[in-house]
Amino acid sequence: MKKRNAVTPYGWKIKQKLVEKQMDQGTFCDTYHIPPSRLSNLIHGTRKAKKYRKLVSELLGLEE
Repeated sequence: MKKRNAVTPYGWKIKQKLVEKQMDQGTFCDTYHIPPSRLSNLIHGTRKAKKYRKLVSELLGLEE
């Protein structure tokens, strides 16, 4: 069985902002045309995904 990567501090900020907006990850991705795999990469820190990191930060009002 494959072990899941832990959520990074930046990932927790994303999750917190989504809760504040009362939006789940799927809805957020569909609304802003972000691939769900890239959002997951950002939350778990498995890939840099710089383009999407900047976009997500802007949309959620996060500092990079």
